Amino acid sequence: MRIVLMLTLTEDYLPLQSLYRWERTRPGRVFLTQPLPHTPSQAKTCATWTWAQAADEARRMAAFLKRQGWEPGTRVAILSKNCAWWIMADLAIWMAGYVSVPIYPSLKARTVRQILEHSEAKGCFVGATDEKETATEGVPDDLVSIAFPTASLDSHPGWNVIIADVPPIAGSPTRPAESLATIIYTSGTTGLPKGVMHSFAAFRFNASSLAYSVGLSPDTRALSYLPLAHIMERVVEAVALFLGWQIFFTAGLDTFIEDLQRARPTLFISVPRLLLKFQQGVFRKMPKARLEKLLRAPLLGAYVRRKILRQLGLGHVSVAASGSAPLPIEILIWYRGLGLNLAEGFGMTETMITHLPRPDAVRPGYVGPAIEGVQTRLSDDGELLIKSPMNMLGYYKDPEGTEDAFTEDGFFRTGDLAHIAADGQLKIIGRLKEQFKTSKGKYVAPAPIEGRLMAHPEIETCCLMGAGLPSPLALVVVSPETWKRCFEAPERQAVEETLRAVMEEVNAELDPHERLAMIAVVEGPWSIANGMVTPTLKIRRSALEIHYQSKLEEWRAQNRPIVWESVPAARMEAYETMAMPESPVRHSD
Repeated sequence: MRIVLMLTLTEDYLPLQSLYRWERTRPGRVFLTQPLPHTPSQAKTCATWTWAQAADEARRMAAFLKRQGWEPGTRVAILSKNCAWWIMADLAIWMAGYVSVPIYPSLKARTVRQILEHSEAKGCFVGATDEKETATEGVPDDLVSIAFPTASLDSHPGWNVIIADVPPIAGSPTRPAESLATIIYTSGTTGLPKGVMHSFAAFRFNASSLAYSVGLSPDTRALSYLPLAHIMERVVEAVALFLGWQIFFTAGLDTFIEDLQRARPTLFISVPRLLLKFQQGVFRKMPKARLEKLLRAPLLGAYVRRKILRQLGLGHVSVAASGSAPLPIEILIWYRGLGLNLAEGFGMTETMITHLPRPDAVRPGYVGPAIEGVQTRLSDDGELLIKSPMNMLGYYKDPEGTEDAFTEDGFFRTGDLAHIAADGQLKIIGRLKEQFKTSKGKYVAPAPIEGRLMAHPEIETCCLMGAGLPSPLALVVVSPETWKRCFEAPERQAVEETLRAVMEEVNAELDPHERLAMIAVVEGPWSIANGMVTPTLKIRRSALEIHYQSKLEEWRAQNRPIVWESVPAARMEAYETMAMPESPVRHSD
C-alpha cells in the first residue's frame, strides 16, 4: 500500500492535472449529473457533463476570470448550494491562478459579507441560497459576480451567457503542489469563522490516502448534498477528481430521496441528524417492535433489510460514513444490522479527513485508525494531536492563531479529548473546551452523554448544561411527531414517562458526578436560522447556554425529573420546516 500511495503522489495527480487526465483518457464518460428545475406539469430531467464538457466550461470561465486582470492568488468566492456549476467554478478559479473561497449558502448576509471582506475576495459565484437576501445583501456591488443557472436573481452575468461568448483558456494551466488552493471558513462553533488555508498537495494526499485506506474505486458513484463549503464534501470532490468517478446532485429537500434513488450511490456520506431522521421515517411506517420482530425472521428479515435500504436509496452503497458530530452507537449498530456498511469517521477543517475505518473493521464507538500517512498522539491532558501532509497551511491573516494551533514539532492541536486503543483505533471523548465543572468541582464531558440520549427515537437533538450546578441537566428538543402528540395531556404524560426511563437508563451508566438531575423539554427547532446550530448542524453551546440560562432556577425549583419550557401548543410551522439537514467532519470548529 505504501508503495502504491507514493507512486500516486506525483504532480499528475493534483486536482487540475487529474481533470486533464480524465478529459484526455475518458472524454465521453459522464462526470456531473444535475437535476433541472421543473413545474408539476413537466417531466423531471437532468443535465449531464462529460469530463470533456466540464473541462471545456471550466476553461471558458477561467478565461473570463483572467480577463479581469487580477493578480495571481486573488480570492474568488463561491456562494451556492451544491450543483454541477459549483464544481466547475472551483476548477475555473484554480485554472485562472486564483484561490477559491467557499461560503455556506445557509449563512446570514452579515456573515457572508464578513467572510468576503476578510478574504478580500474580488469575485463571487452566486447560486441558490437558503434566503434570497443572503446574495442580494451579503455580496457587495463592487464585486465581480457571476450567477449560476440555479441563482434566484438575474442582476449578475449568467454562467451560460459567459461560456457561450468566451473562448476557452489556452492550454492546460496547472498550479504548484504547495501553493494555496482554497480558504475554507470554519462553521464558527466557538466564535467568528476562521479562514483555514489548504494547498493542492493536501487535497491530493487526502484523496489518495482515503482511496487506498478505505478501498474506493473509479466506479464509485456519490450524491453531493452536504455543503461543498465544508471540508468533508470538498474532500469527496478531491477523491472524485483523483479516481475519476461520477458525482450526482440533488434538486432540494423535496426530491432528495428521489435523487438518491436516481444516483444509486455506492458511497454515502452523511451526518447523525440525517441518519436519525431516516430511521424515524422507517419507524413511522412500521413500529420499532414489529420491525425488529420481522428482522429476526431468517428469510423474511433479509428481504425486509434489502427493501428498507432500497427505499432509502441506499441499496447499492458499499461504503457509508458519518461525521460532523458524534454518532450514537445504537444508530450505527441499527444501520449495520440492515446491511449498510456504515462507519464513523473523523476529521477537521484544519486536518482534512484523518480517520475512517474499512467497512470490515468498524468498531462501534470508534472512528477507526489513522489513514495512511497520518500520525497521532495524545498530549498530557488527553488532547488529540495530529500531524500529516494534510495539515493546514495556517489561518488566513492570523499568524498568532496559527502558531498557537501547532506544537513545536508540527502536530495540530485538535481540541478533542480522545483515547487511542492499542491497535490504533481512535475514540473521541469530547471537546476539551466543552468540558464544564459542576459546583462539586467535578468535570463533565457532555458529548458522550448527549450521544446516549440522542439514540432515543423521541429525541431530535440535545445539549448538556451544568457549569456551576450540583448536577448536569439535559436540554432536549423532541421530534416534530412527538411534539404533536404532546398537545394532549395523556400523550404528554406518556412521553414524560419515556424520557424518565431514558434518563434512568443513561444515569445507570454514568459516574455519580455525571448523572442528570433532569431533562428539560424545550421548544424547537434549533436551527441555523435562529443561531442555535452551525451550518454543519453542530449545536452552538454558548448560544444555547445564554438562551436558557434564565430558565434554570425555575426548572430546578420544580424538583421534577422532566420539566417543560412551555406546555406544547399548536405551533408547528417552525417544525414543519425540519426536513433533512442542509448540511456535514466531526467536532470541527
